[in-house]
Amino acid sequence: MTEIIDLVVEDPRWDETGLQKIAEQAAELALEAAGIETRAVEIGLLACDDATIATLNSRFRGKSSATNVLSWPALDLFPQHPGAAPDRLIPASPFGATSLGDVAIAYETVTKEARERGIPVDLHSLHLILHGCLHLLGYDHETESDAALMEGIEIRALASVGVASPYAESEDND
Repeated sequence: MTEIIDLVVEDPRWDETGLQKIAEQAAELALEAAGIETRAVEIGLLACDDATIATLNSRFRGKSSATNVLSWPALDLFPQHPGAAPDRLIPASPFGATSLGDVAIAYETVTKEARERGIPVDLHSLHLILHGCLHLLGYDHETESDAALMEGIEIRALASVGVASPYAESEDND
């Protein structure tokens, strides 16, 4: 099997999590859920700490705090209208796999959120990397209709591998 994820582990605490396997599964789930047939793609994943992701969040989003996951799409696959599905056509690269972009995930924030929610770190990481990969594929949550589409895809993709909805608690509180 060709690896989709090009993993760079900056924080060695990620080494104990089996992140490469988790990330590969998340990328496959994202591609399948988005209806992307090609697997001739590559995603860069930076496994870092809160300090690094806070710097990236400040630099690229103007927010000076740590966050769980960030993504940088390499392609413009975004839909023309809110709530519409993104473009499913991934252009082929003459140089090998087409880069979809990069994702960064922060150890302290992810483990803290998993602990607070009472879920295993690997399952929370799976969801967050899936979420980041969907951003690379043109999905977003800027509008209610976009958020509903993206969350629905995440819920179905995770359910396909036996993982409960990450939004179940917030759905119960609405």
